[in-house]
Amino acid sequence: MAKTKRIAIYPGSFDPFTNGHLDIVERAHGLFDELIILVAKSERKSPFLSPEERVQLVQKLVKGKWKNVKVDSWDGLLVDYAKKHKACALVRGLRAASDFEFEFMMAAMNRELNPAIETVFLMTGENLFFVSSSMVKEIIRFGGDASPYLPKVVDGYLKQKRKKGEL
Repeated sequence: MAKTKRIAIYPGSFDPFTNGHLDIVERAHGLFDELIILVAKSERKSPFLSPEERVQLVQKLVKGKWKNVKVDSWDGLLVDYAKKHKACALVRGLRAASDFEFEFMMAAMNRELNPAIETVFLMTGENLFFVSSSMVKEIIRFGGDASPYLPKVVDGYLKQKRKKGEL
């Protein structure tokens, strides 16, 4: 009997993709046969970068690093994407206790909408628990150095956009 491929989705806005996000991917990719980093197209968070820019940056980060990690984008219900791609799990990163309540409610709703999908919570590394995309955007907006919190590819791209006056 053929083994069912274990596919997980790591969803988020990833605006921008931080070292905290990278930490979760580095640990999650080994738990599943395939990990899909799913960039949300939602505009409700006043994005810094377009969905296309975010996808391209994350693709650059994972290219050649992990064979079982893919990048995609989606504008719809996460559970619909999960069903379409036969995913068994959603991966969510937790930074602090304050994240848990929101993530717990989201996991419960996703399970209500699709009982076949599990949510797996991974704690962000202790050296990154305070890093969030929102805080990184704030640092950048006010001219600070966000490089300690961003992968080099993302940091370089944001610095170029800033020089061009696009941020």
